[in-house]
Amino acid sequence: MEQNRKEVKKMLKEDLKLEVSRIHKLDGSSSTKAFCDLAILDNFVIKGVRVVEGEKGLFVSMPREAGKDGKWYNTVTLLNKEVKNEIEKLVLEAYGA
Repeated sequence: MEQNRKEVKKMLKEDLKLEVSRIHKLDGSSSTKAFCDLAILDNFVIKGVRVVEGEKGLFVSMPREAGKDGKWYNTVTLLNKEVKNEIEKLVLEAYGA
């Protein structure tokens, strides 16, 4: 299990070339604290990644949109827990948490 985590971290740093390309911090009492863009492979960007203050502290939320039923749905879904954790760590570091 530990070897798999090391391989994923190496893959993220070397192969995916993840980078927070832009971050916009928000003032006020809203639970959304910042929006950022996440560049991947120097070729595409995920816009609208959010830093959110939840009951258990800060977390990263992927972009989402409202459906016709009034519910919110993610437009980007991370399928690998290790990748999700590394992206969250990268975004929160860029935010300054």
